[in-house]
Amino acid sequence: MSSTSYALSPSLRTRLFNPFPNRLIAPAPIYQHRSKCELNRRGFAFKGIVASGVSVMGSSLITEPVQGVERLPFKPEGYNFWTWQGHRIHYVVQGEGSPVVLIHGFGASAFHWRYNIPELAKKYKVYAIDLLGFGWSDKAIIEYDALVWRDQLVDFLKEIVKEPAVLVGNSLGGFAALVAATGLPEQVVGVALLNSAGQFGNANRKTDESEETVLQKFIVKPLKEIIQRVVLGFLFWQAKQPARIESVLKSVYINPSNVDDYLVESISRPAADPNASEVYYRLMTRFMMNQSKYTLDSVLSELSCPLLLVWGDLDPWVGPAKANRIKEFYTKTSLVNLQAGHCPHDEVPELVNRALLDWLSSLSSEASPQSL
Repeated sequence: MSSTSYALSPSLRTRLFNPFPNRLIAPAPIYQHRSKCELNRRGFAFKGIVASGVSVMGSSLITEPVQGVERLPFKPEGYNFWTWQGHRIHYVVQGEGSPVVLIHGFGASAFHWRYNIPELAKKYKVYAIDLLGFGWSDKAIIEYDALVWRDQLVDFLKEIVKEPAVLVGNSLGGFAALVAATGLPEQVVGVALLNSAGQFGNANRKTDESEETVLQKFIVKPLKEIIQRVVLGFLFWQAKQPARIESVLKSVYINPSNVDDYLVESISRPAADPNASEVYYRLMTRFMMNQSKYTLDSVLSELSCPLLLVWGDLDPWVGPAKANRIKEFYTKTSLVNLQAGHCPHDEVPELVNRALLDWLSSLSSEASPQSL
């Protein structure tokens, strides 16, 4: 499949870029805005806009769904729960047919796919899962890294899905989908990435293998951790202030009017969970600051299934250059470029749904009955 580019007229853009009850009017100043799901460590660590650090009170925002687009009902109590390694994991499942598993980005949840689940479920059995530490899933006190979510997704495929599936991931969820696909290649028949996280390796990067000194171990590291806890604790507290929440949410979507109660609540509720602040701290210090440990080139080198890139070219952090590089590196790649930001599935759900359905249909026609 060759690269495809969907261009929108101003009127259509206003209507389609409305993933949450309000949509995107996106003219040129797009690059000044940031996207909620962004995995960039600088954006999250220093701006304090991670969902796990957000709590909302007294919102008076718009709640009507996008006109003409079916929306997943919001359930404060969640949908379904699965116990994995002693932890409660939340997921949504709708439809019948070949399985498609949706994986959210950093700070989000299964509810971020609210405009995609109903449409995809008309032809497929759609699952949307909350990664451990996010959404309605437990906020486990563990050492987080990509392999934790890989193992979670692999076991989810084995125990809940139980048949060959396609993985679709945004941002952090995109990289999690990739590592899961390499961890269980016999059950993953395709992967779709939407502005995926992950970095290509730097061959010139030198690792410091010198031994840790007594000064570093007993003085420098403890002091560094104290400072990190103070700074990140303040960011976590700051992000919970109602005024801050509204201003941040209105700045991270290209069209500020695309901020509604549904979005706010799906982000804010997890912040009230026990251990949410500790998970935030661990994600910022253990995982976010060590992303170079796992590289896109190393993971893609192990991938064997077809790959689809649905890329919001207006994403100020993960732009089209990364998509082009992935496509050059991995030959079994199809690319769809969209005029959207970091969360195209929510900013232009109709276009993303169309791209996914077209690609899924092509997989079905090419695959054997046993594989899809």
